[in-house]
Amino acid sequence: MPISAIILSGGRATRMGCVDKGLVLLQQKPLVQHVIDRLKTQVDELFINANREIPQYQALGYPVISDDQPDFIGPLAGFNLGLKQCRHEYLLTVPCDSPLLPLGLSKRLMQALKAQHADIAVASSDGNTHPVFSLCKKNVLPSLVDYLNHDGRKVSTWQKSLKYIEVDFSDCSEAFVNLNTIEDVSALELKLSPT
Repeated sequence: MPISAIILSGGRATRMGCVDKGLVLLQQKPLVQHVIDRLKTQVDELFINANREIPQYQALGYPVISDDQPDFIGPLAGFNLGLKQCRHEYLLTVPCDSPLLPLGLSKRLMQALKAQHADIAVASSDGNTHPVFSLCKKNVLPSLVDYLNHDGRKVSTWQKSLKYIEVDFSDCSEAFVNLNTIEDVSALELKLSPT
C-alpha cells in the first residue's frame, strides 16, 4: 500500500535554545537529513513540516509545508497539513529529532493497522507510547479538524478517540531517542562516534 509521510519540524524547540531543531548537526549532518535517510525507502511520498528556515529545508529536495494554524499549536498542526496534502490513503508521521528511527517503521505499523482494522497505529516501546510516530488513514482528517476547532492540542487524546492501536517496538527502543537539548545531541554524537 502506498504511504505518504510527513516529518514534523515545525516546533519552537524551546529546550534546544529555540534554534531550528531539524537543522541541528549530528555527525556533520542535520537531524532532519538523518530522518530522511531512514525514511525515504519506506514511503512513496515525503513532506517536511517547517515554519522557519524554509530555504534550508527546501534545499533538502522535498516539499516543505508550513502550519496554516497560528501560534505553533504543536504536532497536530503537522498531522493536519499532512492529511490535507498527502496523495495516498495512509500517512506516516515522524519527528525531526529522532535520527535513529526504525528502518521497518512503516511496514510494522501498516501490518498491525491492517490486521486489527484500526484507523491509527502508534509506536510504543518498553511501556512508553510515542504518539508522533504514527500511521493513520487519510479519512481521519475530519475528526482531527473537529478536534482542533474545539481547541484540542494533545496528540494522544485525539488519537485515542479513533480506532487506535499501539505497536510494540521494544526490540529497538533506542530508535525512539529524541534529542530535545544540545546536550542530548552531544551525548548521541559521542555514542555514535567510533572508539
